[in-house]
Amino acid sequence: MMPHKFIYNTLLLFVALSFSTVLQGQNSEKQKQLEAERQEIQKEITAFSKLISQSKAKEKSVLTAIENMNYKVLTLQNLIRITNQQTNLLTNEINTNVKTISTLKAKLQRLKDDYAKMIVKSYKSKSDQSKIMFLLSSSNFKQAYKRLQYIKQYATYKQQQGQRIKKETLALQDFNKTLVKQRQNKTKLIDENRIAKQDLNTALKQQEQLIASINKNLETYNAKIKTKQEQRDALDKEIDNIIKTAIAASNKKAGKSSKETTFALTPTERALSSDFSYNKGKLPWPVKRGIIKVRYGTQPSPINKNIPIQSNGIRIVTNRGEKVNAIFNGAVHSIIVPKNGNNTILIKHGNFYTVYKNLSEIYVKKGDLVHTGQEIGEVLTNRASGEAILSFLVYRDGKTQNPAHWIKKKG
Repeated sequence: MMPHKFIYNTLLLFVALSFSTVLQGQNSEKQKQLEAERQEIQKEITAFSKLISQSKAKEKSVLTAIENMNYKVLTLQNLIRITNQQTNLLTNEINTNVKTISTLKAKLQRLKDDYAKMIVKSYKSKSDQSKIMFLLSSSNFKQAYKRLQYIKQYATYKQQQGQRIKKETLALQDFNKTLVKQRQNKTKLIDENRIAKQDLNTALKQQEQLIASINKNLETYNAKIKTKQEQRDALDKEIDNIIKTAIAASNKKAGKSSKETTFALTPTERALSSDFSYNKGKLPWPVKRGIIKVRYGTQPSPINKNIPIQSNGIRIVTNRGEKVNAIFNGAVHSIIVPKNGNNTILIKHGNFYTVYKNLSEIYVKKGDLVHTGQEIGEVLTNRASGEAILSFLVYRDGKTQNPAHWIKKKG
């Protein structure tokens, strides 16, 4: 008769291990995701600090200083938030593993105790002499053969159970090693978070000082913000009109209504649009090195929260003299050279447009065919602040898109 209690305990141990392994796998994936985000933020902070240090000697604009400080504060807050999530997840994992290890130890001990009893019982009742008597007492050859097979199976079963105990013991040891590593990782995250919080407190104090200096002459700064926004709005309106005119022209050529709001595409243009769309999230950055300083959409001004800042694209702070590259194959549709020097290039990719604003140099001309990665210009460096910022926009059938969703994430 098989020891059912032993089998039951073995199954319980297996279920406990399986559940804990699945949970660990899910937490591990989440932890990897959070760690990737945390490392990306840390890289952003390092890269931004280097870029800002280049322009620091020339920085005269308080507006630029507060923008930079706001970026630093928000990025540090984001870093702390991600690190806290990681720490909390590790705490939950550690607590789960401690409970699992305690359960496994108890069940494993019961398995060992049951196994020991089985061995003792087997020894007492199944000595060599007993085995012989067990066989000789058979009423016929068939019964003797079955009893011999049972003896062999029982011996094999005992050996297998011994191996299972060894295997589960090793699994328990692995859990203990994982627990030690998790506790080390948690300590490391707590230490790094402490440093990030210190940096954040320093940045908040500097931010407070900058805001105090701005508040002394707030009306003047508000006027500057509004003037800059009006200049951006005027250029964006001109871009919108250029694209709307192109849409109308494509539909007129195709014999469609002028009221159509999407491009009438040729087969070649349709293929190009499809390729562009297929590469969403995988397109290269328009500059080799850079950090997104202003994101897409409406956001409050860093100077006055009551003044909204509309950004139809993203603004990337980069190195002085950084070259600008086309992010995909296309044709130069338009070049805008406004009086304020915010030179702009529009490249058409079927029903998509990519727009590159704030250039000091332009290397292409209207009608040129360009390829992915081709240098098309150079970013303008602001004389007052020393910062080089590229404004980058993406349009689809005349509607703005979030460029950050189209270009690949920094690795």
